[in-house]
Amino acid sequence: MAGLFDKQAKLYVDARPTYPSEWYSMLASHTTLHCLAWDVGTGNGQAAFGVAEHYEQVVATDVSEDQLENALPHPRVRYLHTPLSLSDDELVTLIGGENSVDLVTGAQAVHWFDLPKFYTIINRVLRKPGGVIAVWGYKGFEVSPTFNALMKKFYETTIPYWNQNAQSLFDGYKDLPFPFESVGLGFEGQPLELDMPKELSLEGFLRMLRSWSAINSALEQGVDLLSESVVKEFEGVWGGSHLIRTVTYKAFMLVGKVKV
Repeated sequence: MAGLFDKQAKLYVDARPTYPSEWYSMLASHTTLHCLAWDVGTGNGQAAFGVAEHYEQVVATDVSEDQLENALPHPRVRYLHTPLSLSDDELVTLIGGENSVDLVTGAQAVHWFDLPKFYTIINRVLRKPGGVIAVWGYKGFEVSPTFNALMKKFYETTIPYWNQNAQSLFDGYKDLPFPFESVGLGFEGQPLELDMPKELSLEGFLRMLRSWSAINSALEQGVDLLSESVVKEFEGVWGGSHLIRTVTYKAFMLVGKVKV
């Protein structure tokens, strides 16, 4: 999985939307203590940065060293490379030990994980009682009826190039196993639906598309899904290359605590 994002790591940093600060406040209100948080699959550290506003220390981990090299620095965030070769015991120790973590976050990431292994680790490190795990993602965005129709057509061209793990993301995590007790913010089979607006230029939108793993996988196979003609089509429905539009990302979240 790490290799899917290594090549576009720098592009990933400025192409992805910013998660609303209210999300972190909401999650922090559901943990008893605010000492240690773990942002797993941190990528460029965007979620870790937000979590750090509410917790004394954040451990932010990723299997991709290239992503971590482009992560955002923060005095309360400690970035750690966690290769797949680490044992469960080594990972638990690295994070902070048994029953030590107040909040675990996984932003646009959990669908890539070995879920049985990941959830075993969560049950060991999450504080009991008072600890919370939150995973979220987004699967699409809306701009206008004409744009949305073109985007649907474009997305269909990318389907053959997505890793099969991404299907859970496109399903809005509705089929994602999530064996935790609900805290009222989405639960297994029924994620909390959220809108995430962002002001974007056409170039910003295109950078976001170019950060998709499917776009890069297609390029490696000699297929340019974002050809000049496709870009021209997007420019037409966008309303011009210099126009700033509001893009509404359709997000979803699952939040829970260890069942005791």
